[in-house]
Amino acid sequence: MLYAIISEDVEDSLPLRQSARPAHLSRLEALKDAGRLIVAGPHPAIDSDTPGDAGFSGSLVIAEFASLQEAQEWADQDPYVTAGVYQHVRVKPFKRALP
Repeated sequence: MLYAIISEDVEDSLPLRQSARPAHLSRLEALKDAGRLIVAGPHPAIDSDTPGDAGFSGSLVIAEFASLQEAQEWADQDPYVTAGVYQHVRVKPFKRALP
């Protein structure tokens, strides 16, 4: 089943994001290589694809997992969680309707 992992950053998270980004992306690449990643990306803190020093306000990952528990465990081990980037992470079942 698909699950949406919706994460909210702490204030001024950009330096934390930058330091943990390689490990974070590595985990996403592993999901992609396994054919389980649907979409992933950050929410810019301002209305721009390149927010610069404004940074990001959170992230969204939609991926396939065997269960909600597995998705939650995967989310809990994200390097952004351990680095303190995220102040809140919510994992919810997701039903793809389109496309």
